[in-house]
Amino acid sequence: MIDDFAEISDAVRITLPRHARRRIGIIGAGAIVDVAHLPAYRALGLEVVAIADLDRAKAADVAARHGIGTAYGSAEELLADPRVEVIDIAVTAAAQPALAGAVIQSGRPVLAQKPFAPDVATGQGIVDLAAERKVALAVNQQLRFDEGIAAAHRMIELGWIGDVTAMSIMVDIRTAFFDDWPWMRALDRVEITYHSIHYHDVIRWFLGDPDAVFCAAGRQPGQPGRGETRTISTYLYGSGVRALVHANHDNLHGDNSATFRIEGTKGAIRGTLGLLYDYPRGRPDTLELHSTVLPTDGWLPYPVTTRWIPDAFRGPISSLLNHLADGTPLRSSGADNLGTLRLVEALYTSIDEARSVELVPG
Repeated sequence: MIDDFAEISDAVRITLPRHARRRIGIIGAGAIVDVAHLPAYRALGLEVVAIADLDRAKAADVAARHGIGTAYGSAEELLADPRVEVIDIAVTAAAQPALAGAVIQSGRPVLAQKPFAPDVATGQGIVDLAAERKVALAVNQQLRFDEGIAAAHRMIELGWIGDVTAMSIMVDIRTAFFDDWPWMRALDRVEITYHSIHYHDVIRWFLGDPDAVFCAAGRQPGQPGRGETRTISTYLYGSGVRALVHANHDNLHGDNSATFRIEGTKGAIRGTLGLLYDYPRGRPDTLELHSTVLPTDGWLPYPVTTRWIPDAFRGPISSLLNHLADGTPLRSSGADNLGTLRLVEALYTSIDEARSVELVPG
């Protein structure tokens, strides 16, 4: 069993050889860059040569604390810096298309924040431009690289639980969207766009695109923002597989919970997303396997040693840089992520029209 788990550990380990390193420039100096992107890049030995933000003082503060030599007050200044080889865009969805277009036109590879576009049509335009210019475009869906999630994915690839029959992700936490990010108060779409898009993307990674979805949303009475803060999403597959995402950000009672479970014909996997029990510090995930294939003789813990923040953030940039170095396929490319954008759009259509929505393949 130790040897079996060693294979999983080797498969999910995030590695970046020295020859694949390139100099990084970051557009956006928000909290996620401060606590996740930059610590992850430092752990990989990457050199971030410049950071830009419309608030130059914020960029300068982040730069000073993370040893970045140059802080700019605009993306244009950063794009004019010849030292920058790869650009990480970490801004809101509405601001990304213009920035992504400018970076692609400059010929530099792009790691875009999720969601990388506010709608499918805009996302398709960015993907088409990247293809036309032969520029690599990756999307920062870092939950695909979270150790517990990635280990579960590998266990399924190895057939340890047989054929998957169902998957669920259940989250009950407190997220003060409208206090911590006041700009979200004016948005009609919040929870799926800025949080559970992670879970929906992961389910696509495990199960592929569903044939149809149904989603219902709720809000906290008296909340200062317009957007949804609770969602329940159901996936229907022609094969009979079913999936569920329940995300509630209105848990005011201190008993945070964030679990996932995958059922198969020969076993099951269950785990927790440790980050959400004490955000943003968090704790390591837990992961357990019950398999008649190995067999496990009951539930067997897999030793997860890393965290979503900052460790999983090493994944998307490593995937992009390894792709540039030797052609390794991107785990979350812009082209693939169009499927996540289509899924998100279908979920919101379901909310707005109170019906199930069929997904048309892209």
